[in-house]
Amino acid sequence: MKDYVELFKALSDENRLKILCMLACGELCACDIQDSLELTQPTISHHMKILQQVGLIEVEKRGKWAFYSIRQDQVDQLCDFIKSVTSEAPGKEEFRNRCSCSRSRCICD
Repeated sequence: MKDYVELFKALSDENRLKILCMLACGELCACDIQDSLELTQPTISHHMKILQQVGLIEVEKRGKWAFYSIRQDQVDQLCDFIKSVTSEAPGKEEFRNRCSCSRSRCICD
């Protein structure tokens, strides 16, 4: 559960969401992201580091340039988690079993 908390923290920043929207169109160089968002290089680096730490993006170094792309497997896993806690999707029973409710009847039921 803690991993998801960190993921949602990373997604709670407007600039990081903008970066993910840009990367949804495909791989981008850091300089392209910087120019589009009109942010400084250190600020872009900070946001990219956070997105990398939670596993949403990956970086490929080519010479002195860094190219970023979305890790679709991680996005799919996040979507599956959201579905499991918000619907009657397969896997909800597993979530119920791990629910931290202290009540005799879980509010997840």
